[in-house]
Amino acid sequence: MLHFEDFSVGQRFALGPYNVTKEEIIEFAREFDPQPHHLDEDAAKTSMLGGLSASGWHTSVMAMRMFVDGLLNNTATRGGAGVEDARWIKPVRPDDVLRMDVEVIETRAGKRKLDFGYVKCSWTVFNQREQVAKFIVSAAVLHRGVDDVV
Repeated sequence: MLHFEDFSVGQRFALGPYNVTKEEIIEFAREFDPQPHHLDEDAAKTSMLGGLSASGWHTSVMAMRMFVDGLLNNTATRGGAGVEDARWIKPVRPDDVLRMDVEVIETRAGKRKLDFGYVKCSWTVFNQREQVAKFIVSAAVLHRGVDDVV
């Protein structure tokens, strides 16, 4: 179990893979982002994306899944502190295989409560062609280890 003090600036984590299916792209779009380029292959061909693609929000959810499975579930998390940046760089297509590099870019101890700290990370999501598909900056709130609490 990783605690706040186990993280340092520059530390990196390789997460994934995540296999994207056509069915999940359409299912997510039907429920949350029903735009033609996420729902219909023919309509998607004439869109600016040039083919069926996952919603950017769906790509965010896939990235979150990799983050939780590969890192967050192994930490003493208290939750999230927000997202500062989220960019959709390249379309995510059916049969893409995503992976994610996470880098710690800042750590900050709690000011009022000494039993937790903030860990800010950049997430870069790549497809199987090593193209950047998504970029996120987010912060997590983590418990400090018992021996580290003043």
